[in-house]
Amino acid sequence: MTTRLPPRPGFEAIEAAAPETASRRTLILALIGNISFSWSNNESMFIYVLMLLLDTDQTAAAIVFSTLNTTRARLDLVQRLAAVKIIDKAVASRLEKLIERFNACTKIRNEFNHCMFGLNESGEITHTHLMKITETKGRLKFGAVRPVDDDRIREMQEVIADLKVLNRDLWDFLPVLEAHIRQQSQPDARLRTERIEP
Repeated sequence: MTTRLPPRPGFEAIEAAAPETASRRTLILALIGNISFSWSNNESMFIYVLMLLLDTDQTAAAIVFSTLNTTRARLDLVQRLAAVKIIDKAVASRLEKLIERFNACTKIRNEFNHCMFGLNESGEITHTHLMKITETKGRLKFGAVRPVDDDRIREMQEVIADLKVLNRDLWDFLPVLEAHIRQQSQPDARLRTERIEP
C-alpha cells in the first residue's frame, strides 16, 4: 500500500548516535535560545515607546501591548501613533529605523521559532523547514528548506549581536522620545503646531 507520509525516523539509532553530536546540537539550541531571549527583550522595549506615545503609565501601556496579539499589530500601532505624535522628522526617522532593524531580526527569529528541524542519522540538526506557505509566480509552496551549516551558525551569531546593539539603541532613544513628547505637550508648542497645520 502506498503512502504520502515520509518514512518514520529511526529513533533508536538516532538516540544511540546522538551523544557524539551533542556539542554541536547544544551550540545550535543555545543560539536559538539566545535569539529568542534577546528578541523578546527588544520587543518588550516597545511597551515604553507606547507608554510615551500614549502619555500613560507602564501598566496601561503593557495592557494595550499585550491585547494586540501579534508583533506586527503592536508595531503598526506604534507607527500610527508616531505619525500623529512625533513632529520632529529626525526623531520620527530614528524610530522608524529602529523598527526596521527589529523587523529584520524578527525574520530570523521567526525562522527558528516556526520551523521543523531536520536531523540526520547521527542526531545532528542538518536543516530547517519553515512552517509557512509561500507563493511564487502563482504557485503555492510549503516553506523553504535551509541548511544549518557553519554559515547559518554565523548568521545566528550575527543576529544575536544585532539584537544586543539594538537593545542599547532603544534604551538611548527612549529619553529622546520622552523629551520630544514633553516638548510637544507644552501650550506654546501646540499653538505653533496648530498654526503650521492647514
